[in-house]
Amino acid sequence: MQMLKGNHITVRYGEHTVVDKMSFELHEGQWLMLVGPNGAGKSTLIETISQGVPYEGSIELEGTDIRRYKPAQLARKIGVLSQKNSVGYGYSVEEVVGLGRYAYTSSFLSARDDEGRDQVERALALTGLTELRRSSVLTLSGGELQRTFLAQVFAQNPQVLILDEPANHLDLVYQKHIFSLIAQWLKEPGRGVMSVVHDLGLARRYGTHAVLMNHGKCEAHGKINDVLTPENLRSVYDMDVYAWMQEMLEQWQ
Repeated sequence: MQMLKGNHITVRYGEHTVVDKMSFELHEGQWLMLVGPNGAGKSTLIETISQGVPYEGSIELEGTDIRRYKPAQLARKIGVLSQKNSVGYGYSVEEVVGLGRYAYTSSFLSARDDEGRDQVERALALTGLTELRRSSVLTLSGGELQRTFLAQVFAQNPQVLILDEPANHLDLVYQKHIFSLIAQWLKEPGRGVMSVVHDLGLARRYGTHAVLMNHGKCEAHGKINDVLTPENLRSVYDMDVYAWMQEMLEQWQ
C-alpha cells in the first residue's frame, strides 16, 4: 500500500534551487533512506513533508495532497523527529512524551484523549524509559533525551515516521539502540519510515529502499542494494566508497 508520494518537489531560496523536481514513494513496511553528500537537499525535502518550507509540486498522503489536511489531522498521520531537539524547562520524561498526544485532544481547552494514556505507556516501555518517567529531561544524557523525543513521536501513534538524522552525534551504543527501536516500531502493520541518514552503513543495515540525492536531484531510487551500488556512490561522492568501507573494515580483522 502506498503511504506517501512526492511529485516533482522543488524548493527555491531566491535564485538557488535546493530541491529540484524530486519524486519519491513510500509504501507500507518500507524504511526509505534519503542518502547523499552534505548539501544534497535531504533535510530540506524532509521539511517539505512537515510543511516547514514553501515548495512546488505535491506530496500525497494516502492519495490526498497533504496541503488539504488540517495540522491536527496531519499530526495524527505523520510523526516527525528532527535531528536537533532541546528543552529549556524541567519537564519530566513522561510529560514530554505526553506532548505527542496533543493532536488528539478534542479542542484547545480540552485534554480528553481516551487512548492517550495507553499510547504513552507503550511508548515509554518500547524506548526503555519507564523507570525514568519522573526524571527531569534536563538531567538526561544525549541518548536518553533522544529516546524521549522518539517516545514522544511513538506516543503520537502516526502511520508514517519522518526522521532527520535520528542518531546524529550519539555514541555507537545509542545509535544502535535508536535504529533498533525504529525497526521494531516498523514491524506493526500500516506503518512506514522515511529518514535522512549520512552513515551509509546504517542506511544499508536498516533501510529497505533508498533515494540517492545530489545537488537537489535524485540520482537513483529503489531497493537499497540497487541504489547503493559502487557506480552510483562513486558518481555522487566522487570517490570509491566501497573500497574505503573495505579498507576501514580491514582494521578490525
